[in-house]
Amino acid sequence: MRIEKNKVVSFHYKLSEGGTELEYSREGDPMMFLYGHGGLISGLEDAMEGRRNGDNFCVTVPPEKAYGHRSPEAVQRIPVKHFGTKKKLKRGDVAALQTSQGPLDVTIIKVGKFMADVDANHPLAGRTLTFDIDIVDVRDATEEEISHGHAHGPGGHQHP
Repeated sequence: MRIEKNKVVSFHYKLSEGGTELEYSREGDPMMFLYGHGGLISGLEDAMEGRRNGDNFCVTVPPEKAYGHRSPEAVQRIPVKHFGTKKKLKRGDVAALQTSQGPLDVTIIKVGKFMADVDANHPLAGRTLTFDIDIVDVRDATEEEISHGHAHGPGGHQHP
């Protein structure tokens, strides 16, 4: 079965940048996503089109087809009280910042007594990424998965 719109794809991956491994999925269940519904970065989803169960391939994805370019405007100084946590924030922490559009994960750059410098760029923004992919399974999506816009089951999204 070929990967095309409304197919559920299960895959393992190794993510690296410049030869340095950043993530590896083989220790757990394969990742699952519903092809054609924006559940993956566009460069990886584009590279999967037409592939089949058992295919292995490597693709290098530039920032504009991955997590975008870094935006200097995404680095801001925020009052610490907006984090709504009793935990002491420190450099490198990822924290949820409550915004009018909902929670936003930010990386703490620097923390003062009342203010924190944060970076709201995705941690992989601005980076050229290489994915080594092993397609584990390709199947037809259920009507429920199509209506929800994502895969269900191990490695996908579970509903209670």
